[in-house]
Amino acid sequence: MIYGKRVRLRAIEKEDLPQFVAWLNDPEVRRGLSNVIPFSLTSEEKWFEDLQEKPPPEQSLAIEIQPEENGEWVFVGGGGFFDFDWRVRQAEVGIHIGEKKYWDQGFGTRVMRLLLKHGFDTLNLNRISLRVKDNNPRAIRAYEKVGFVEEGLLRQAYFYGGEYVDMHLMSVLRSAWEEL
Repeated sequence: MIYGKRVRLRAIEKEDLPQFVAWLNDPEVRRGLSNVIPFSLTSEEKWFEDLQEKPPPEQSLAIEIQPEENGEWVFVGGGGFFDFDWRVRQAEVGIHIGEKKYWDQGFGTRVMRLLLKHGFDTLNLNRISLRVKDNNPRAIRAYEKVGFVEEGLLRQAYFYGGEYVDMHLMSVLRSAWEEL
């Protein structure tokens, strides 16, 4: 496991899949993600099987939080790195907190901080990027808090719920992260 302050990342287990399906089928959760089509348990099981074939650094992780200091750990979402370019030492990162009762409590910021530490200190990445939709200001704020800066804007690059949405391109470099 990878530990931070009241957040930790662990391997995804097959038993986690029904909860992922429930979150990914919640329109409010899905609004912040790239998924527009509901998921079935069968498709999630296929995704899990494919995940096991990837090298460990490229496998998604389960997010657990500790809502109360020294309390029980609660499974709340998933995240990790993808689209690696090992020659350039860069990857894209993404997270989602599926348990809505833990939104707006700073856990997304803590998880992203932990992922950046893992990406720079363990995986030896130099650049970590992400894409975030304009209609997700909560995520944009969290990303800025941990050092991401906007590199560009893809206008009307996403369509969901009958509307076009701009997509922000953000990144953080190891050198900038180390200065924080």
